[in-house]
Amino acid sequence: MKDVTADSNDAFDFKLKDSKGLVTIQVKMQRQKEHKPMMANKAYKILPAGSYVVETQRTRGGKDPRTGESTRPYRFGEFDIIAVSLHPSTNSWNTFRYTVADWLLPRPTDKKLLLKFQPVSIKPDEDWTDDLLTCIKWLRSGKRKTIGAKKD
Repeated sequence: MKDVTADSNDAFDFKLKDSKGLVTIQVKMQRQKEHKPMMANKAYKILPAGSYVVETQRTRGGKDPRTGESTRPYRFGEFDIIAVSLHPSTNSWNTFRYTVADWLLPRPTDKKLLLKFQPVSIKPDEDWTDDLLTCIKWLRSGKRKTIGAKKD
């Protein structure tokens, strides 16, 4: 796997290349509230209580000069994989969860946009893995799904 430099205008942090092509990855930090790991159901009641949460939008807002739309929310298709650092709950910079970006939950008001808060499994499961290569296999499989909301 080879790292390919990302342009500052790109909506992803890393672009990797292997024998099958490019994979783009957006890295986010697990969300905290009052200096504690935030649980998903504290963001939205429809999300599972037994999951953490990640905020999936840019840190700075702006407006698209052509459309006037906010540039803060991510849109489906802007990156392939989301990597979430679980440092707030594990105190380790080496602990991540990965999932296919197209599997994330959409906003109810605009299905082209990612829901602001996404549930992240505490332990690896069918939606989130702790292994980047597994996630790349999921991506390359072409499987269509949406990560689970309530599981408990």
